[in-house]
Amino acid sequence: MSSKKKPSDAPVWQLKITLKDSSPPIWRRILVAGDTSLAKLHRILQTVMGWTDSHLHQFMIDRRYYGVPDPEFGNETEDERRVKLVEVVHGEKDRFLYEYDFGDGWSHQILVEKIAPKEEGKYYPVCVAGKRSCPPEDCGGIWGYQNFLEAISDPKHPEHESMTEWIGARFDPEAFKLDWINQQLRGVK
Repeated sequence: MSSKKKPSDAPVWQLKITLKDSSPPIWRRILVAGDTSLAKLHRILQTVMGWTDSHLHQFMIDRRYYGVPDPEFGNETEDERRVKLVEVVHGEKDRFLYEYDFGDGWSHQILVEKIAPKEEGKYYPVCVAGKRSCPPEDCGGIWGYQNFLEAISDPKHPEHESMTEWIGARFDPEAFKLDWINQQLRGVK
């Protein structure tokens, strides 16, 4: 008997993830199985957005919080490992929030655009579209990111030198590398 896990027959959910307050918008469109756990969805979101999973996170769905429970913070957070997307999000046009890095406050709106049967021979999760680069970690949230962009684009900006040194390589806010994201998604468990 093979120990290989059988692929899920769950319908595929098309989700659009938009980084709130980003202008111009930073977004991704992904396809995931509806029976994906919220813990795995977190890892998928980290990959497609370009975050490094260095901070706390949570999902907010129907006024309930899902994440990694910590008794130090009370019992309000339900364990994301025990909850599947299809169990808490009701269907097409539903919206929910994903927050990453409570200090910087990266808030993502997730919209269920459509639910469809799984296509034979297709790999899920997959990113099918998106726009713009993810902001660098620890840049101070969306407002700090705007300041960062101003600083790196203007050699006369008082923070230009420190910001370009901090970011290391050249940063292109318009970059979106679909093939690279999908290669990384293949490793998400």
